Amino acid sequence: MTKKVLGSEEIESDFAILARLAAAQSHDDVRLLLARLIRKYRAVRPELATQLDQSLKASQTRGVGGSVLRREAPSRAAIPQTETQLSLIKIFDDLEGMAAPLLSGQLKSQVDAIVSERRQREALLARGIPPTRSAILVGAPGLGKTLSARWIAYQLGKPLWVLDLTAVMSSLLGKTGSNLRAALDHAKANSAVLLLDEVDAIAKRRSDEADVGELKRLVTVILQEVDQWPDTGLLLAATNHPELVDPALWRRFDAVLNFGPPDAATTAVAVQRFLGQDLAELESWVGTLAVGLQGQSLSDVERAVNNLRRAHALQHASVEELVERMVGSGVKTMDKAQRLELALQMARSGQYAHQEISRLTGVARDTIRKHAGPSPRRGRGMK
Repeated sequence: MTKKVLGSEEIESDFAILARLAAAQSHDDVRLLLARLIRKYRAVRPELATQLDQSLKASQTRGVGGSVLRREAPSRAAIPQTETQLSLIKIFDDLEGMAAPLLSGQLKSQVDAIVSERRQREALLARGIPPTRSAILVGAPGLGKTLSARWIAYQLGKPLWVLDLTAVMSSLLGKTGSNLRAALDHAKANSAVLLLDEVDAIAKRRSDEADVGELKRLVTVILQEVDQWPDTGLLLAATNHPELVDPALWRRFDAVLNFGPPDAATTAVAVQRFLGQDLAELESWVGTLAVGLQGQSLSDVERAVNNLRRAHALQHASVEELVERMVGSGVKTMDKAQRLELALQMARSGQYAHQEISRLTGVARDTIRKHAGPSPRRGRGMK
């Protein structure tokens, strides 16, 4: 059997990847790559394989005193703390399972792409292409930014670490910066998925004259960290106020994910999910609820549906009356097209007379009849 001959270009490529991982302090990945190279070179370059094997064994025995080369799951005890013993990082551990976030098609594709790149990181690095190392999630509260960050971490088989700003922002002059660096260094050493929630609080525009000098220095720290974040981990940031974030930070992130209000289809799926055990009984109301709640954040949709379920379970009123109260509160903010869509959904449900629908939505009964046909019910009279 002839020995496989490795060309110099292939060997150079292997060691270029090894050097890149070592420079990024990706110690676990260095060890994995060393083990792979040892098997690869054992038959064709036995002396080189022996030297690599010795290096691998040395890295495994060197870590008795707490070396980061030891492969172990980070514990809460290892999380850095402030001078007042507050933990700088909170942990969301969803490894036992979680439901996928409800996202628009484009946003879901962006999230899936980040997960796919992280899972195939070595294949990308072998071609000299870095995977996505950082992303900023932008949008109003309740649209799924934190849930999406948790989902990304879950898909990568890791807990989500969240920087605790209340602990980082120390009242002691100069401590805020050191707290921030301690948390970021710890996340990098553990190849973590780290979320900087409300990043605008620590990365405000440096032109803001209302901020003290220390907070402006934090922006420089964040800029440096995003630039130098290793590809072994993933740095996520989230903000409800993009206009407050320093402009220099935007171009540092590899990806920008914009979260907007859910469309009607996404709202309908959310209503179905949030109805839970009551879905079978209330399924005929999903369309009406989805239209009536359209434009609201998913957290508001969940709150409204839960309120409906509680009131229905305690028999505070009929389902018709509960739905009417819920969608009626949002009618004032709807435009003409949205009111018509709501009126037609209510008509198709067969639960309301046209007179009631017209009273609630402001859409003329003749218009409702024109698009939805005759009313299946007679009006109960004005209350």
